[in-house]
Parts: sequence; C-alpha cells; structure tokens
Amino acid sequence: MTTHPDPWPTGTPAWADITVPDLDRAVDFYGALLGWTFERGGPEVGGYTQALVDGRRVVGLGEPTGEDPAPPSAWCVYLATEDLAATTQAVTDAGGEVLLPAMEILHFGDMAIFVDPTGAVFGGWQHGEHTGWDVTDEPGAVVWTEVMSHDHAASLEFYRRVFGFTADDMSGPGFTYSSVRLDGQLVCGIGAYSDKVDPATPAAWTLYFGTADTDAAAQRVTELGGTVMSEPADTPYGRMAIVAGPFGEVFALINAGDDEPG
Repeated sequence: MTTHPDPWPTGTPAWADITVPDLDRAVDFYGALLGWTFERGGPEVGGYTQALVDGRRVVGLGEPTGEDPAPPSAWCVYLATEDLAATTQAVTDAGGEVLLPAMEILHFGDMAIFVDPTGAVFGGWQHGEHTGWDVTDEPGAVVWTEVMSHDHAASLEFYRRVFGFTADDMSGPGFTYSSVRLDGQLVCGIGAYSDKVDPATPAAWTLYFGTADTDAAAQRVTELGGTVMSEPADTPYGRMAIVAGPFGEVFALINAGDDEPG
C-alpha cells in the first residue's frame, strides 16, 4: 500500500504527531532525514505543522501551547475510531485511563489521548476532513507501528477488548510478540520487552519510518543531532535501527518495501 486518501478502519493506526520545544529544529532534522516537506498551520491551530511525502500527509508536529511545562517529546500514535465517545468508554471499561478527553479540532476531526493499563500512551482519532496519514510503506512514510511493554498479556487483552483485535503469535526464543489483525488485515504489533531491557523502561508505541537505506539513514541521524540507540541490523522483516531525534524522541528506521516487523 502507498497512497491512502480514505478514512482508516476503527482500531487501525491512522495518524501520529509530536510536540517539540523547537519546531524549526524538528523541521530541519526530519526534513533532512526523511525528505519531508512541511505545511505549516495558522494561528487557529497553533501553528500545527503537517509533514508531507510528495504532497501526501505523513505526521504532524507542533510546539507546546499554554503555560504549563510540556511533557518530554515523544511520538504519539492515534488509532482510528468512528465513535470516539464509544472508544473512550471502552478504554475505561478495559482498565485504561483518559489523559485528554475528546476535543474537536475545527473541521479536521476529534481527538482524545489515552493510556493503556501497561502505561503506554496513545490517541484516538475520529476523522472529519482529516482522514489520517495519506501514504504508507514508502521511504519517509510510516511502515509499521507497535506497542511494547513489560506485560504482554495485559497489553494484548486491553487492545482486544477495546478494538476487537485478533492476534497471531509470533513469539520465539527470548521474545514475545503478537501481530494483530482487524477483519483479517494486519494492522500493528503488540510485544513484550526482553529481560535485558531495564524494568524502568516505560511501555510505549513506536513508529517505524521507511528508508531506502537504513545504514545511511542511521548515520544521518547522528550527523543531524540525533542518537543511534540500536545499530542497524538485519531481521526477518528488513534492516532496522532504533534511533532518537534531537529531543530524545524514539523511533525506528526500516528499509521501505520490506515486510512489516510482525
């Protein structure tokens, strides 16, 4: 799949964004790394900026609003919903919490921010005119999303209850991982951190951005002021690296066109 202009089915990762302390620096970093161009919003959306690949929406970036200190920068993955109120109720019924209640974003749609029982933060997006990202599985676009935690069973049960996921067990020696589907379509992954990961590492959703050359992209991350956290390595799903951007935000790089990591 590449271009996708239509709304995404409920439960499918559909959008991602990040709040950063310096939008200009973020634009410089991601533009140089992933080839994004940018569409800056007006004051009615606080300057919220959309990143584009060949004119197609990929993700959003913005700066903090209000006087309260901003939380640490981290990519937030939004799962699509046709009924945000019902999804909010399902989240709380399944043991999750509401961090930001549903709010209308002009004519674009409605959003809410949740935290699952393992501590992973994610969003819900009920589309209006904004249907989510328009492109996947290309260099510069999102190729895969997954949530990792220290309690795979609790995480899997939560998302099953909220969104009706079915799971394919992809676990093997030393790792626990499920690929999840909606109506037979592969949508994302739910995994457990290995025993080697610091128990204090928080549960989190991770974005995998496509690249034509993972090694070159990882090197570019360092040159641009980011950090390579896990060096490029071959996996059954393509050559991958885990990196952090200039504000400490973690994401992954993977050769675009390879199979998803699940």
